[in-house]
Amino acid sequence: MVTPPAFDDLIHAPNRLQITAMLAPVEALDFATVRETLQISDSVLSKHVRVLVEAGYVRATKTPHGSRTRTWLTLTPEGRSALDGHLAELRRIAAMASTR
Repeated sequence: MVTPPAFDDLIHAPNRLQITAMLAPVEALDFATVRETLQISDSVLSKHVRVLVEAGYVRATKTPHGSRTRTWLTLTPEGRSALDGHLAELRRIAAMASTR
């Protein structure tokens, strides 16, 4: 099923757009990998992940890793649909600029 173009204010924030885009092609990524790739602090990433989790776009799962806990992030089907629609809308907007 093709997701219709739809601007999503929740995903549009640059860090959240990057998080969802990073998660789209993989089954899951660990929190540290996302943090290091985006070069942001734990607290900044935590805030963005919390927003995405509360919206149902991302699932955060904690697993034991030695004496620590590792957090894995997964894009949900709802998150994938929202990202697909948002990207389609961005492509539609960009196409308007290139028609001149």
